[in-house]
Amino acid sequence: MKPDVAPVFCSLKPKDVIGVVAPSARFDAQMFQKGVLCLESMGFEVHIPNGITSRHRYLAGTDRQRADVLNSLFADPGINGIIAARGGFGAMRLLPLLDWDTIAGNPKLFMGFSDATALIIPLISKGGICALHAPNLVSLGRADEQTLESFSRNLTGCFSRINLSSDQVLAGGRATGWLVGGNLATLVHMIGTAYQPDFTDGILFIEDVGEPAYKIDRMLTQMKMAGVLEGVKGVVTGSFENCDNDDYIPEIIQEVFFDANIPICMGIDVGHGAVNLSLPMGGGAILDADHACLEWDFAVK
Repeated sequence: MKPDVAPVFCSLKPKDVIGVVAPSARFDAQMFQKGVLCLESMGFEVHIPNGITSRHRYLAGTDRQRADVLNSLFADPGINGIIAARGGFGAMRLLPLLDWDTIAGNPKLFMGFSDATALIIPLISKGGICALHAPNLVSLGRADEQTLESFSRNLTGCFSRINLSSDQVLAGGRATGWLVGGNLATLVHMIGTAYQPDFTDGILFIEDVGEPAYKIDRMLTQMKMAGVLEGVKGVVTGSFENCDNDDYIPEIIQEVFFDANIPICMGIDVGHGAVNLSLPMGGGAILDADHACLEWDFAVK
């Protein structure tokens, strides 16, 4: 569902405390520690809850364990922001176990990407909280300077215009709306659930990794046939990393949105590529395909 009011962006400041949650797959301890040191070098304190190193099959603990950690971080007044440890799979399994009243009553900035898309979507719509589509904790440990600078600026509320390549513009025009979306495969798996995304009046952002072009085609076709693309005001894509026949993807996207008459741009450095810029999700955005840029206007609802 679309939020009734513009979600709140809870920016952070130095010495704020960032809690770590592991909503998805198990993580590498060495890369985890590098991510912690990275946050500390930016001036933040890091809170590592008990139990996030638990293991249950490929998951970082049972669903109840992982959900309890996230619920407790939102309920704790000493925690200012929350970052996902890594992606993989498992975040959507937590959704029925989360205390949405507590989350909505204690807004905090949530950071993550990939599988964390399953949390970002309902945090915006049910919690009324903007989230930061940004590197997970283990990703920070190996991030390049451009990624780290974008992360640091965005989580403190300094949003910079993102310029796109003009040869990646698939359809011209200018659109305003709330930025929504994330990992394409995760978005598709949420269709038909109580947490199905609503992109109405939104600028849709998508990215993915390891999916051949025909699967990208199949997922977008399913979304269109399910009606979830109705009301989209613009489309901007991130990287499609390690996706076979990725040269087909622009044509696929044009076919899916051929009758929408909306601006469409590709090639923003966000996702599973070497550069992963941060995006404030749930806030107002302006996609100007004629000038090949994406910028922010939080007055947009």
